[in-house]
Amino acid sequence: MVGKIFIALIAFLHIYFLILEMFLWDKPLGMKAFGNSAEKAKLTKVLAQNQGLYNGFLAAGLIWSLFAPESYAVALANFFLGCVLVAGIYGGITASKKIIYVQALPALIALIVVNLV
Repeated sequence: MVGKIFIALIAFLHIYFLILEMFLWDKPLGMKAFGNSAEKAKLTKVLAQNQGLYNGFLAAGLIWSLFAPESYAVALANFFLGCVLVAGIYGGITASKKIIYVQALPALIALIVVNLV
């Protein structure tokens, strides 16, 4: 149960990222969240929407793992949490160290909890 709570939290976090990147990128909340100016947001909007879509796929996979049969639910959770972890590490190295704490660390904690419980 604790593992499922962590999975759900990571999924909701990625739904939030999807909303920020796909719909709010060039709005005040989106620009503040990512530290963008209006000009930069306008130039990168399509890229951000694509990125948001990928975050939605991660959330969908994590939600799938919550409802999948027990025989493969943990494998699904491990795969999608692993994807989130890798994306978070890469983003932390290439874009902003903050991503390690916002995306990678929660995914790592969830992976540990899912596999220990």
